[in-house]
Amino acid sequence: MDRIDHLSSIVVDEAIRIHRELGPGLFESVYETVLAGRLEARGLKAARQVSVPVIFDGQTFDAAFKVDILVEECLVLEIKAVDQLTNANTRQLLNYLRLLRQPLGLLLNFSGATMKEGIRRLVNDHRPSA
Repeated sequence: MDRIDHLSSIVVDEAIRIHRELGPGLFESVYETVLAGRLEARGLKAARQVSVPVIFDGQTFDAAFKVDILVEECLVLEIKAVDQLTNANTRQLLNYLRLLRQPLGLLLNFSGATMKEGIRRLVNDHRPSA
């Protein structure tokens, strides 16, 4: 298993644990804070609210967007607490992946009855090693 797949496995494990203990219904910021803390407790770098610049026509526009959590500078996490994930949520994460030139992202929705139904793995030209 390559490094990014290993990282995503750790994130999913922690998200499921958090959802089981805290349940649905809290604000996204609560899940973001707790998940980042759990990842750091496991020895991972989990940067919160990372600015995503946009480069257009030779100009750089800093902090156009903010990623909820960037794990080990390679795995993008978008945290949600909504009734249902939408295509707009998916496009948002895919845009972050493209702008940051990162291979993999997880869209994590903590509002479902189980965490498993709230996990979407999105790929940006990522090819896991055999």
